Amino acid sequence: MESPVESPAATEAILLVGGKGTRLRPLTMHTPKPMVPAAGVPFLTHQLARAAAAGVEHVVLATSYLAEVFEPHFGDGSALGLHLEYVTETEPLGTGGAIRNVAHRLHSAPGDPVLVLNGDILTGLDIPALVGTHRATGADISLHLTKVPDPRAFGLVPTDPDGRVTAFLEKPQTPEEIVTDQINAGCYVFTRSVIDTIPAGRPVSVERETFPDLLAVGAHLQGMVDSTYWLDLGTPQAFVRGSADLVLGRAPSPAVPGQCGDHLVLPGAHVADDAKLSGGSCVSAGAVIGSGARVVGSTVLAGATVEPGAVVRDSLVGTGAVIGARTILEGAVIGDGAHVGPDNELRDGVRIWCGARIPAAAIRFSSDE
Repeated sequence: MESPVESPAATEAILLVGGKGTRLRPLTMHTPKPMVPAAGVPFLTHQLARAAAAGVEHVVLATSYLAEVFEPHFGDGSALGLHLEYVTETEPLGTGGAIRNVAHRLHSAPGDPVLVLNGDILTGLDIPALVGTHRATGADISLHLTKVPDPRAFGLVPTDPDGRVTAFLEKPQTPEEIVTDQINAGCYVFTRSVIDTIPAGRPVSVERETFPDLLAVGAHLQGMVDSTYWLDLGTPQAFVRGSADLVLGRAPSPAVPGQCGDHLVLPGAHVADDAKLSGGSCVSAGAVIGSGARVVGSTVLAGATVEPGAVVRDSLVGTGAVIGARTILEGAVIGDGAHVGPDNELRDGVRIWCGARIPAAAIRFSSDE
């Protein structure tokens, strides 16, 4: 019996990177969400590198918020083996509107597959398998689906025994509404001609409008469940975890700038000999980690300082920020240029805004003894 011919890759992709990332503030005050560093490089680098590894050659970035920062960093994409183009929305168009707005930059034939990626999903998805499923089933759109223990925060996507999508159910609340644990995981393959059916020049949501409308008129939407690593980086805590998982090698990426392991220290960072780094922590160029400090599962961005004896756990320290001696951070996000004085305790999801100053011993969760 002849072995099946491997399906050709999708050679074009659209990356949706226009969101404001409001849930990630203050990380996104000066930086669009896809450009916030994860494991030492802008998060978008990991997505682009994985797309290139899957056979994608041409990527169109649909930008909007702080659009001007993408091209100076990535240029024409040649450093990643890609050809990149940038299309900026003057008015936010939603996911579907953004896809339609960049369609004129695609070169694919009407029947070709086009990969569409959301700019805030970290995943180990087998992209060639999704494209192969799309071709094998003759679908109009194929969706990456993943299973989650509690699907109430997501849109449910039930499928029939052949994997064909039967419905789109937005954020169920009652047990009766939870008919599946499969959710839309934010990566799609569109047959090129289907993109042109999305209305142009107005906001459109693929999740709430395009997909349900196509299903209603009998289009073939195929789901592929892939239960490899998947994380929505919409919150600061998720972003910190995603960065640590990239460093640890739990989330696969060819773009991690160094060997995966317990921690990653980028060239130009200064870490005291007796400081302890663990749990997938990443220390960026120009950052300083003082004597006896402990950094666990955390990201310390460029030029930041963690003074002697401080403890930084499951937290993100912004560019140029200062964490005072003996201060404890647990699940905290410290904005760019903020200054947290010595002997503070910041815990449980606290966010310190960019440039804020907190005096010594001003915030505590325990007594001062």
